[in-house]
Amino acid sequence: MFKKILIANRGEIALRVIRTCREMGIKTVAVYSTADRDSLHVKFADEAVCIGKPQSSDSYLNIAHVMAAVEITNADAIHPGYGFLAENSRFAQICNDHDIKFIGPTAEMINAMGDKVTAKETMIKAGVPVVPGGDGLLQNLDEANALAKEMGYPIILKATAGGGGKGMRIVWEEADMERAYNTAKAEAAAAFRNHGIYMEKFVEEPRHIEIQVAGDQYGSVCHLSERDCSIQRRHQKLVEESPSPFMTNELRYKMGEAAKKAASAINYESVGTVEFLVDKNRNFYFMEMNTRIQVEHCVTEEVINYDLIKEQIKIAIGEKISGEDYFPQMYSIECRINAEDLLPASTKRYDGAGRRRSFVRCYSNSTMKRTLLSAIFYHPFYRMLQSQEHGRYILSKNHNLQFQLIVICL
Repeated sequence: MFKKILIANRGEIALRVIRTCREMGIKTVAVYSTADRDSLHVKFADEAVCIGKPQSSDSYLNIAHVMAAVEITNADAIHPGYGFLAENSRFAQICNDHDIKFIGPTAEMINAMGDKVTAKETMIKAGVPVVPGGDGLLQNLDEANALAKEMGYPIILKATAGGGGKGMRIVWEEADMERAYNTAKAEAAAAFRNHGIYMEKFVEEPRHIEIQVAGDQYGSVCHLSERDCSIQRRHQKLVEESPSPFMTNELRYKMGEAAKKAASAINYESVGTVEFLVDKNRNFYFMEMNTRIQVEHCVTEEVINYDLIKEQIKIAIGEKISGEDYFPQMYSIECRINAEDLLPASTKRYDGAGRRRSFVRCYSNSTMKRTLLSAIFYHPFYRMLQSQEHGRYILSKNHNLQFQLIVICL
């Protein structure tokens, strides 16, 4: 068993890991930037170390600073959470080289799924359905035009190192190709320092359904059923629910088996998520695999009574998983509430550097104020609203009431 885990993250996921570590009797170390000195994860951890200035590159993304915190506190494992360094294969390898357990997959597993083109090739070999598309990265605009004509419009351009909708463009007709191609490449280069893009047939009227999986060091893999993430804005998930209202028992079985094939293809170790696009005829296609815990993992926890963070830690210690597949016993839904510009334009606020920032009417809530201030430097997401019930209709009514109460509080 680990004696002390350093959490290389902040906010909600850091608190989530701290909660499970307390239940398991494991001490925790929080790391924080100067902007997060008053954050809750700093107060709730057993120890806390400042690792730099507010900019992510100077703190949460600074591997040297994080590893220094490990050395100072004598932590024997690192939980990366999600975002930041969670899918950074170099970081995972550095941890391994210094005998610090990275609570997640190995660097090789991260690399196998981190590049979308490589991942797609791996899935084809494993017999997992993939979206029809080209056989690799696009080399130039002429190749893109030729392939699109062959496949038929609409098509979608995607960044090979992408995520979160960046470097992604839908092209409905040939006249739009040049602009979309150049924009996708430029956005991919800016976001991921990798301008490689590839092409797929665009699936119209799709649903975004993902399967939670877990694998151990001994080759066992299981699935923990689905989450439906189809309600999105700017390719960013807004609502996640389980079970999916679109799912049938037959489709759940097929997608679960495909997800296990995907994980087994890279000998996956830890918990992860295999994401699929599902068309209106219930044909499904592999999209990507997230080799980390996800924001919406708690939706799965609620419907199957299963602690995914604890499972991550147990797998990292070297324990075997049961190998049993899990199916929803309850209904759960989660909404991501984002701090955006809710006030009229005349009431915008600016920080000392003249940058506009978003405010909501919640000044009496000190936790909210701290989170909004740190959102200048990090993502604007500040709160999740989650509900659990025995039936979807009851759940949706209760969830809507809770959401109205939050809006009133704002």
